[in-house]
Amino acid sequence: MSELSREVPLQPAQSALLIIDTQNFCAHPEGAEFQHLSPAELQAKEGFYFGQLGDVVLPNVRRLQAAFRTARMEILYAVIESLTKDGRDRSLDYKISGFHVPPGSWDGQVLDAIAPADDEIVLRKTSSDVFSSTNIHYLLGNLGIRQVAICGLVTDQCVESAVRHACDLGYLVTLVTDACATHSQERHDNSLRAIRGYCRQRTTAQLLAELGAR
Repeated sequence: MSELSREVPLQPAQSALLIIDTQNFCAHPEGAEFQHLSPAELQAKEGFYFGQLGDVVLPNVRRLQAAFRTARMEILYAVIESLTKDGRDRSLDYKISGFHVPPGSWDGQVLDAIAPADDEIVLRKTSSDVFSSTNIHYLLGNLGIRQVAICGLVTDQCVESAVRHACDLGYLVTLVTDACATHSQERHDNSLRAIRGYCRQRTTAQLLAELGAR
């Protein structure tokens, strides 16, 4: 039987935190993704999502940022943002979905509450999967990263895509289960079950305890 395992604690020298799509476009009530909704419709349709984001996800992401920065571990951010003003470079899926964040726009900025620190890397992606539409694999290789802790939005779309692709590229992936969210608890839980075979799963508290123990 193979002795290889996904259950490997993060080794600071070869580990990074990847924060997915925590940006104004899709994580702020005034973001372009929600502009077609009235305040009442926003609450009715996305109340759970924004509740999870404000009460659980963002506080946990801030805790992760603090721990990784203290340990001098890399933090990278992936945000949806087109390379062209008209979005002609977007993936076909994003064109069909109507996802277009113009370059340099407010919608493309990481939320102020978890803004990148000086010299942290922000990657602009034009598809659901950050590994497909950015040079992140090249960058992680240059940084000497073999283990990636992933969190952000949304669990069953861009986060899940990143987990699967990172696994296939040979990274050891840790999904931080309470530092990501989607539009219902059922969708979140279903995604965690679906990708269990691609990653180890830890809560923020568990991961912080692991880093503290080191």
